[in-house]
Amino acid sequence: MTLRAPNPPIAIALILTATAFIAGTMILAKLLGTGVLGPPFHPLQVSHGRFLFALLTLGAMAAVLRPQIRKPDLRLHIGRTAFGWGGVTLMFAAVAFMPLSDATAISFLNPVFGMLLAIPLLGEKVGPWRWVAAATALIGALVLLRPGPETFQIAGLLALGAAVLMGIELIFIKKLANREPPFQILLVNNAVGLCIATLAVVPVWTMPTAGQWAALAGIGVLMAAAQTCFVNAMARADASFVTPFSYLTLVFAAVYDGVIFGVVPDRISVLGAFIILSGATLLALRERKRKNSP
Repeated sequence: MTLRAPNPPIAIALILTATAFIAGTMILAKLLGTGVLGPPFHPLQVSHGRFLFALLTLGAMAAVLRPQIRKPDLRLHIGRTAFGWGGVTLMFAAVAFMPLSDATAISFLNPVFGMLLAIPLLGEKVGPWRWVAAATALIGALVLLRPGPETFQIAGLLALGAAVLMGIELIFIKKLANREPPFQILLVNNAVGLCIATLAVVPVWTMPTAGQWAALAGIGVLMAAAQTCFVNAMARADASFVTPFSYLTLVFAAVYDGVIFGVVPDRISVLGAFIILSGATLLALRERKRKNSP
C-alpha cells in the first residue's frame, strides 16, 4: 500500500477507533449468541448479518465516493474471504461460550499462524527471534486454554481455530497487497463474503427480532467502519508501527464484557493474554526491523 503523507498520531487514533469498533462487534455477537436479545442465534447467522450490513454500508460509501474499480482477482478474493468468513464465524461461536477477553487474546495468534504458513506457502525465511515470538504467543494460548479435566476451555479451541483460519487469510491479503485499491478490496471482500455466508446460513436461518436485527446491523456497520479506519491507518504509517496498537482490542473487549456481562478476567486470563501479547508484539517489532533493514 502506498503511504500518504506519514502521520503517526492520526494513524494511532484511527487504529484505536478500529479496535473499539471490533470489540463492539464481538460483544454484539455475544449478546446474540447467548440469547440476551431473543432466542440464541447460530454463529452462521451472526456472520451472515455481519457481511450483509457491512456490504450495505460500504455500498452506500461507494455510491457517494464513486471509487474507480479495477478488474479484481476473484481467485485470491474468494480464497481470502472463504478463510476470513470461516475465522469470523468460529470467533462468533467462541465468544458465546467463553470470556470475551480470552477469545480476543487467542485471536491475536493469527499473525503467528500467518508467519508459520508463509514459510511453505510464500517461501519466507524466519529468523530465530521470530520463532521465539511465535513460541511465546503459543505458550500464552496454552495458558488460556487451561489444560486439565476441570478447567479446559473447549470453546477456546473455536477461538484457536479462528486464529488459524485468519492466519491463512493473511497469506491471501499479502498476495492482494498493492494489486488493487484498498477500498475495492474491502468492497469485493464483503460482497464475496455475503455470497458465502448466504449459502451457509440457509439451513439455520430464523427470523430475527427487532433487537436482533439492530444487533446484526450494528455488527456490520461497526465492522465496515473498523475496516475503513484500519485501511486509512495503514495509509498513514507502516503496518509494523500500527499493529501493536491494535492489541488494545483486548482492553475494550474486557471493559465491554465487564460492563455488560459482569465478567472480570481472572489471573490466568491476564497471564495468558500478557504472554500472547508479548509474543505478538515481539513479532511485530521484528517485522518492522526486517522491513527497515537494507
